[in-house]
Amino acid sequence: MEKVVAIDLGSNSFRVLVYDCLNHKIISEFNQVVGMADGLVDTGVISKEAQERVINTINYSSEKLNYNPKEAICVTTAAMRMANNSKEVLQYFSKETGAKFKIIDGNEEARLTLLAVKYALKREKLKSEKFVLLDIGGGSTEIIVNTKNDYKAHSFNFGIVTLTQKFNDYKLLEDNLNLRKKEIRNFIDTLQIDLEEYTFVATAGTPTTIAAIKLGQDFFHYDKSLVNGTIVDLNDLNECLELFRNSSKQTITSLVGSGRVEFIEVGVYIYKAIFEALNKKESIVLDDGLREGVAINQCLIK
Repeated sequence: MEKVVAIDLGSNSFRVLVYDCLNHKIISEFNQVVGMADGLVDTGVISKEAQERVINTINYSSEKLNYNPKEAICVTTAAMRMANNSKEVLQYFSKETGAKFKIIDGNEEARLTLLAVKYALKREKLKSEKFVLLDIGGGSTEIIVNTKNDYKAHSFNFGIVTLTQKFNDYKLLEDNLNLRKKEIRNFIDTLQIDLEEYTFVATAGTPTTIAAIKLGQDFFHYDKSLVNGTIVDLNDLNECLELFRNSSKQTITSLVGSGRVEFIEVGVYIYKAIFEALNKKESIVLDDGLREGVAINQCLIK
């Protein structure tokens, strides 16, 4: 069996995928919150504590999934792009675990995520010719406009972790998101397209969490085969915001998982702002993202 191991180290999450290239199927996977961007906005560096969490998680996941970190295709994104000590941190990861991470820019992140989503849309038997893809990350947010075999992408310099660290007042957050909406509309305007012809597709933790809650799932009973293709609308987002505001931390943790509680509301606000910027009423949610794109890309070039 031809298989590849892909690792996506994000601002908050660490995700591993063991992938069967011949049948384009997932063999095994692992997800863990590592909080790599904790304190990054204030300090400009990846903390020693966060580095140790990542190293421990690489070692644990390699034992659990029986893979060799030296052979994995490892990418890392916005947090490492921002950090002043990224070179030293990645050398330390390599020395301690054998995993050799490559910092990819927003354009490559968008290309790989789009690759995964195109495969996912075909798998789910959904139209895949014209769509706008949203990927809400911890440190950046990608918007990709796909028109048949062509696409235009833009990486916006905000995400759930960085905005949570910057704003502890929701009024200030909403003011900032209003500016972000203008940035997004300006990007869309340059493309000279009719957005009504484009389906709105969303991936990453916030959309999948909202879809899961809509389906009656929680973090411990998450079924991505049901989440994939779920339609989420603005009413679902507002209901989730209401739920998060009126629930205990324990309840929210059971819904979204530990390490995500402090970010989920900001994630919903970002998702909502992009609904409004695109003037869309609903979006299709997919669990597939960068990690899957890294694996598929490697299969195609092997």
